[in-house]
Amino acid sequence: MGTVFSFAVRDPSPAVGEALREAVARLHAIDALFSPYREESEVSRVARGELALADADPQLTEVLERCREVATETDGWFTPYPGGRLDPSGWVKGWAVTEACALLCQAGSTEHCVNGGGDIQSVGGPWRIGIADPARSGELAAVLAGRDLVVATSGTAERGAHVVDPHSGEAATDLLSLTLVTSGPGRLARTDAWATAAFAMGPERGLAWAERQPDLEALAILPDGTRLATNGFLRFAG
Repeated sequence: MGTVFSFAVRDPSPAVGEALREAVARLHAIDALFSPYREESEVSRVARGELALADADPQLTEVLERCREVATETDGWFTPYPGGRLDPSGWVKGWAVTEACALLCQAGSTEHCVNGGGDIQSVGGPWRIGIADPARSGELAAVLAGRDLVVATSGTAERGAHVVDPHSGEAATDLLSLTLVTSGPGRLARTDAWATAAFAMGPERGLAWAERQPDLEALAILPDGTRLATNGFLRFAG
């Protein structure tokens, strides 16, 4: 998926160790199926018209259904077809993290954190999670703290200006980054997709949309360095 995944496990055991290996294998399998960077992935083959969606892995149909739900929830600001080409990464990366977490939980782990390119699902805690400063490499814009934290950031720090405004078809450039934070198990896939949509909305519309969502807070960083946040964001400050 064009990024790095990492694990922090505070309660290792033989069963958790085996689950960790299973989780890594699951991530590779998801990447092989969904990565738009792999020419042989089913996503790439469907995008090129070489494979009909009806003949593809059923997981792809399921993911596209979840993407349609997010598109509705965000008034069309999320799409699995950025720039007109099939790429459901906006859902898949967060979903992959939750899949890895589920395997660790099933093995008995109650204290772990999985990070997929800055999109994080933590279990147990408390945890302290840094938000990368998109304008200063190696620096943090903020630190979050809490239990069962879910943190999703969309922005330019890793891949440059890659988020597309689905209404104009142009790159969204009114923000450097937008981070959404909430808490609770299994919430990262949707939160990650929402972060992509809110980034595309821009600072004013994106923050207003986040304010309307229950138990969701946001931090936006503008190109001039200005930082804007939802009213309850400081409750997660670490």
